[in-house]
Amino acid sequence: QLQLVESGGGLVQPGGSLRLSCAASGFRLDYYAIAWFRQAPGKEREGVSWVSSSGLSRNYADSVKGRFTISRDNAKNTVYLQMNSLKPEDTAVYYCAADTRHRLKMDSLLYDYWGQGTQVTVSS
Repeated sequence: QLQLVESGGGLVQPGGSLRLSCAASGFRLDYYAIAWFRQAPGKEREGVSWVSSSGLSRNYADSVKGRFTISRDNAKNTVYLQMNSLKPEDTAVYYCAADTRHRLKMDSLLYDYWGQGTQVTVSS
């Protein structure tokens, strides 16, 4: 069974950091573009960042540029999202997703496999 599983979410104070992980089972991530999306209560899902299969190309939403870093370790079949300088507005459920056609866009409709999400709450 093909699965993506996110982990690493939690409660953190403003200004703090978290590292999210997205691990694949049942398939290799090596050939796929991977993205992180998030959805806050009452809001639409939004793209946060994507990374190419090689890890050489990356893109970020303006709201997280300079604070979040996406990376991947294909040997571990895992993609990461390092989140620094967290703000209350970063509070959301974070999802990772795989695009098997490697289109390198932040459009959630282009992603074929999704994880179940991990909650990130930024609050004092």
